Amino acid sequence: MQVERVDFVSVLTQDLPRAKRFYTETLGLAVETEGESELELRFGQVTLDVFDPSSIGQAFAPSPAGIALRVEDVDAVRAELEAKGVAFDGDTIVTGVCKQAWFKDPDGNALMLHRRFDA
Repeated sequence: MQVERVDFVSVLTQDLPRAKRFYTETLGLAVETEGESELELRFGQVTLDVFDPSSIGQAFAPSPAGIALRVEDVDAVRAELEAKGVAFDGDTIVTGVCKQAWFKDPDGNALMLHRRFDA
């Protein structure tokens, strides 16, 4: 088997209009396609599929795994999001490899602002 690429990353929501506002107005992502129970947002080479799992008979559960959003300046973007009312989970973390700041979307899905030091 040879995987060509990741086609999309899914994020579950219980409230699609609320999720749409967060991902478009707060994070600034553009809607690529939109349906009754899902929407696709594009950033860079990645498509984020936000959907209501009840539409396919599945239960909702937020993802604790996290999606790392690469940004130029973690501190500046964190300040921008905090000004928009986004609460972060603790302090910004600096490792030997990167800088990261964790937060959640309105459904409790983990997200991270991220920047590698070598990038």
